[in-house]
Amino acid sequence: MALGYDKPLYILAFDHRGSFQKKFFGVAGEPNAEETARISDAKNVIYQGAKRALDEGVPRESAGVLVDEQFGADAARDAKASGLILAMPVEKSGQDEFDFQYGEEFGAHIEEFDPTFSKVLVRYNPDGGQESDAMNARQSERLKRLGDWLHEKGRKYLFELLVPPTPQQVEAAGDDQTWDRDERPKLMKTAIEQLQASGVEPDIWKIEGIDRREDCETIAATTRAGGRDGVACVVLGRGADDAAVDHWLRTGSGVPGYIGFAIGRSIWWDPLKAFVDGNLEREEAAKQIAANYRRFIDVYNGRA
Repeated sequence: MALGYDKPLYILAFDHRGSFQKKFFGVAGEPNAEETARISDAKNVIYQGAKRALDEGVPRESAGVLVDEQFGADAARDAKASGLILAMPVEKSGQDEFDFQYGEEFGAHIEEFDPTFSKVLVRYNPDGGQESDAMNARQSERLKRLGDWLHEKGRKYLFELLVPPTPQQVEAAGDDQTWDRDERPKLMKTAIEQLQASGVEPDIWKIEGIDRREDCETIAATTRAGGRDGVACVVLGRGADDAAVDHWLRTGSGVPGYIGFAIGRSIWWDPLKAFVDGNLEREEAAKQIAANYRRFIDVYNGRA
């Protein structure tokens, strides 16, 4: 199976777990059955928004949802049955170091739901010091194992790369904003190169929003280096406001290797919070989520 993915891809992401249950429902630790049902119901509102967007013209062949098994199993199964592109997370939620949510059973869970993409979220700073280097080595071994398993099974690998700065890196740059604009793209490039050298081979890289087009071009070229011509990038929303996400989408759009986005909180946070708080009816929340999703697609394609 050829490495990569070459079709437009617009993912509505709601695979958040630990942060979701804490920030929306104030639930710490393992939720009980009633709390789990409430959280799952909220996720179904997001999913209703995704399906509504299809009814309103979003092309099914490009529309994707990223949803977890813990709270979104029903949505995942319906998405698969409905012909949507389905992505599901493999990582444990809320950990700095990547590990498998279901341990040695990760493959059985992937095969049960049969997603289009298996997704990982990875925090990887290639210049974070000795402790960070040791963590990166442990992560890389697990991530290679996952990628090898996926590709042996003819499955696709979606890799969300986060590069969290050290305090020393921010101090050297002057401030967070300067580090984010000037230094993070360089570290992302190095991280991708190190992961590739470790045998980690995603089909798609989820890339945090980048401010300059030339940096998008560099990142995309790095993901495709060494004969990886089909590998693609999608823009990550980072939970930012519309103005920031719009800028990142426009910056990445049209860059060779960029094929779309994977955006979550920026699409659904406000309407879902209003629904959970009792200030918005279910249908209206889904309607607003659909509208936000469609608008970002239009921005990416230069229609807004």
